[in-house]
Amino acid sequence: MSIQKILVDRSNHQCELCASTENLDVLNIGDGSIEQSLYACDVCRTQIAHPETLDPNHWRCLNDSMWSETPAVQVISYRLLQALGNQELLDMIYLENDIKAWADSVTLSTNSTEEAGVVIHRDSNGTVLAEGDTVTLIKDLDVKGAGFTAKRGTIVKNIHLTDDAKFIEGKINGTQIVLVSAYMKKSL
Repeated sequence: MSIQKILVDRSNHQCELCASTENLDVLNIGDGSIEQSLYACDVCRTQIAHPETLDPNHWRCLNDSMWSETPAVQVISYRLLQALGNQELLDMIYLENDIKAWADSVTLSTNSTEEAGVVIHRDSNGTVLAEGDTVTLIKDLDVKGAGFTAKRGTIVKNIHLTDDAKFIEGKINGTQIVLVSAYMKKSL
């Protein structure tokens, strides 16, 4: 029996990430074995191949697929959550040690902006953040060393982007602090 036939049966004729039933094909994320492959739609395969095009709205499906019992689906879900900067779901996902090691070794296809040294910062919704943007905290955050808690709903104006896509800098209560970008949303 071919790998594709086995994956079609395993997936019940739908994308194992977003449940689409159109333009499905095998996505290999490892050695080409059934265990390191999954059945995915064209939209998922294209965005995984070109992570700079990730559409956060499409990837809301990760809320469900991250709980899959299929290791290949768990690995891709984990890597996509990292690429989207969705810390809330990353904090919830559970991977066995061997699956976590595999996930850490897998890279989404090359992103030319990252190769050029450009770091893309995203908020909790996956919206790209820019230098000087205004953001709103979506969670109470204890500010270590400053002795206060930044409350949910606090507005942080004129943010500064760091070299790490997970963090931004901003002033709260007159104190310059480093914030986790996954715990905020861009203000309009």
